[in-house]
Amino acid sequence: MRIAFDPLAGMKLSPSRGADLAGRPPTILVFDSGLGGLTVHRELVRARPDARFVYCADDAAFPYGGLDEDHLVARVVAVMDRLISAHAPDCVVIACNTASTLVLPHLRARFPLPFVGTVPAIKPACERSASRMVSILATPGTVARDYTKALVATYGGGCEVTLVGAPRLAGLAEATMRGETADPAAVAAEIAPCFVDRAGRRTDAVALACTHYPLLVDTFRALAPWPVDWIDPAPAIARRLTQILGPAGPAAEPKPATAILTGGAALASLSAMFRGFGLAETRVEPLPLH
Repeated sequence: MRIAFDPLAGMKLSPSRGADLAGRPPTILVFDSGLGGLTVHRELVRARPDARFVYCADDAAFPYGGLDEDHLVARVVAVMDRLISAHAPDCVVIACNTASTLVLPHLRARFPLPFVGTVPAIKPACERSASRMVSILATPGTVARDYTKALVATYGGGCEVTLVGAPRLAGLAEATMRGETADPAAVAAEIAPCFVDRAGRRTDAVALACTHYPLLVDTFRALAPWPVDWIDPAPAIARRLTQILGPAGPAAEPKPATAILTGGAALASLSAMFRGFGLAETRVEPLPLH
């Protein structure tokens, strides 16, 4: 069993990467299969409010969990080729666990710019657990992959780790962002396996291993049978971005940003929602790329 890459490591860059920008604000491309990456985008804006952000939701291919691995790799590389050519980013953040686990090595080999990925927050969850019982709430694909099991073996720190693959949760999160009400019973059923009570010990930390899941964290808290620490990977991703590009200047102010949809049929009506995340413009750039 092996970990083929470190999704948070980026490329092998000198510490002076930020200096390469010559005082200009960077352009940062944030990429996800849908809306979950907005939870990461929000943290990135806080870290670099001076940056020009482009957020891409590859909704033409959502959900990624339904694609076979070869198709997914080919899809993301092809879409990224278009996006990088069009927007010339200084850094790309892959705000998707599924894409990070499979596609990052291909992207780093093809494009000469830094990529930051998303990895299940197993290490911080285990470090923060007092009961030594931790759950990883992910998609079924992420739970099944060897890299997740290798992360548990490497960073579990003696904790009892329960891997929970939630087949419907990303879709339920997307639905809430479209203004629909998530069925509490459906959400409760998805998160129920996270809560283990055995021999006087209970799960006390749950790592959210899909960027869609923080969209529902308030619902998780309301439905949880007991309080736990819900761990969002977005702050760690924002810290990695700052390590690569450097901090914002002292007078930095948020800049207008753009949301791009590769399909648009389901999400094009959500311009008001995107504006709530600071994405002033929403446009569709069809990328079927079958």
